[in-house]
Amino acid sequence: MATLALSAAISKTGICMHLPKSFTRAVPFIFVGLWSTGFIGARWGLQYIEPFNFLFIRMLLTLVAFIGLILWFKAQWPTLKQCGQQMVTGSLIHAGYLGGVFAAIKLELPAGVTAIIVGLQPLLTAFLSKYWLGQSLSRGGWLGLWLGLIGVVMVLGSGLFEHQFELHPGALAAALVALVSITVGTLYQKRYGTGVNLLTASFMQYVATALWMGVLTFGFETGEISWDPHLIGALAWLVFGLSVSAILLLLLMIREGESAKVASYFYLVPLATTLEAWLLFNEQLSLLALIGIAVTIMGVYQTQRSINANLKVG
Repeated sequence: MATLALSAAISKTGICMHLPKSFTRAVPFIFVGLWSTGFIGARWGLQYIEPFNFLFIRMLLTLVAFIGLILWFKAQWPTLKQCGQQMVTGSLIHAGYLGGVFAAIKLELPAGVTAIIVGLQPLLTAFLSKYWLGQSLSRGGWLGLWLGLIGVVMVLGSGLFEHQFELHPGALAAALVALVSITVGTLYQKRYGTGVNLLTASFMQYVATALWMGVLTFGFETGEISWDPHLIGALAWLVFGLSVSAILLLLLMIREGESAKVASYFYLVPLATTLEAWLLFNEQLSLLALIGIAVTIMGVYQTQRSINANLKVG
């Protein structure tokens, strides 16, 4: 129901103008909650399927879901040029990011290390926004971003080095591809994604992603699948909870907010994932992790306050 309500609100204009203000203020936190569950869903699903095949099937199911939404709400299709731009966005935000993260983990880079590398996104976004979009941060904003990163490292680092691991160059390269892809993808969408219906835009993004994942799975994987109820449940949640609901929220935030402000919310994702793992898998939280959570929340709050203050002055 929430997905249908969100789709209805943005199907015509792409702007969340028909939703209550209380909901629009909660959008970033709903997004964080949904996005963070992607790591939990992957953990459940990857026991029964190879990563690129997992993503390929997920993208095909997502396309079916979006076709239904597009037909139901009679969403306007983008122009040929806009379709190409949305496919670039999809290649970056979905194929590059998800493919990079899954490949890094497949190459035995610990999820915590991967998360720290990808956690550089808000800082990289703020740096690139200054030169690409002309959006600059104040000292307070930069302080908030650095605090957020320190907090994330504290949380993930609290249990990161209990076991030794070997750092493979390919795994590190995959994690860096994920970092650059999600950063450049959000900036590209901010610059070129305006004026496009979010339902049809998302559909074109997932077309590109499905093509990329198809090439990767048929080119490098065996195609073996064990159809376990856990895999089916993980696929259902990742399609409707993330690929539909969370992505629509992300695109909405990118359209309506400052790039650095939107990116700062990504600092909350690993924290939410850590808490979910604690609840679902009984993974223990150390004192350092709890302190890191507090530091990250302070950093995100500082960044948001700084950007909002600049907007009021402007």
